[in-house]
Amino acid sequence: MSEYKKGFSGGRLPWVLALLVSMVAAIVLWQWLPSRHVVAGANSPGIPAMVADPVEPILPLPDVPGLPPERVALGALLFQDRRLSANQTLSCASCHDFTRGGADGQRVSTGIGGAQGTINAPSVFNSSLSLAQFWDGRALSLEEQAAGPIHNPLEMGSDWKQVLTRLRQDIDLDKAFRRAYPDGLTANNVAHALATYERTLLTPNSRFDRHLKGEQGVLSAEELEGYRRFRSLGCTSCHQGALVGGNMFQKFGVLRDYFAGRAVSEADQGRYNVTRDEEDRHVFKVPSLRNVALTAPYFHDGSAATLAQAVSVMGRYQLGRELSSDDVALIVAFLKTLTGEWQGVVLQ
Repeated sequence: MSEYKKGFSGGRLPWVLALLVSMVAAIVLWQWLPSRHVVAGANSPGIPAMVADPVEPILPLPDVPGLPPERVALGALLFQDRRLSANQTLSCASCHDFTRGGADGQRVSTGIGGAQGTINAPSVFNSSLSLAQFWDGRALSLEEQAAGPIHNPLEMGSDWKQVLTRLRQDIDLDKAFRRAYPDGLTANNVAHALATYERTLLTPNSRFDRHLKGEQGVLSAEELEGYRRFRSLGCTSCHQGALVGGNMFQKFGVLRDYFAGRAVSEADQGRYNVTRDEEDRHVFKVPSLRNVALTAPYFHDGSAATLAQAVSVMGRYQLGRELSSDDVALIVAFLKTLTGEWQGVVLQ
């Protein structure tokens, strides 16, 4: 007992306690700060979100999966079909243009009759690998996501009854659905066909993927240094895995308040609109950085016009630091190596 009292009052025990407290605090911060809002894996409640190898945080994109060709073909037709919109002027491809990296190049999308949406359109490329769909993650599958734009009055402004009535008048399409699905042309099957097609929209074989697979000399010294800084600054805390993002939710403004001094819209509330949990206010799905050089403007509000501006904003609000012009230029150089191929051709 005397030894215990001695250590507690003036010996080595306070130093040991301080060390233990510091270690615990570091572990808690490491677990909490970078990924406070990690959620379960895509479409699989209760299964942890996939994280990359700690040695190499980014993974190559997988190959395009083998899926029923007749359903893929139907989905491809429907993706371009303007009969899905109320006034038959818009298709899925209107806001997910393959020549614009699978997005539309606008701050917010334009719906039927010129209606302006409330949020930036994410890319459809590689979306099947994301843990959820939409910025706020309100749809857990591509099938569930398909109904969103069709019913949204600011997008397609239609409904399943109207869509199915039109499509069933197309005799060839109706027959194709009967061949592909036992119950023919239904709302569920339209959504499934679209989702099946979208699962083929992977863009593998970027130069960075080739580098990950061991190809020598595919990246320049500048691009390699950009990736080194991307990692050392902590960007891979959120942007990792095969999508270089897309596998967790995170607050926009971890270390500084991104929304301070500005009018806050409903879209700015992010995942809070889904959960009504105060901790989810201003929380969004971390966007994939695949093909990011092609999908300006950036963020849910389309507020960053250039990739360099987006990198600077990320440094300021997510990392709590002002990145140098050298840091920004090198990281942008690295990000450009994430542009992949679609149907064997490099996206531009």
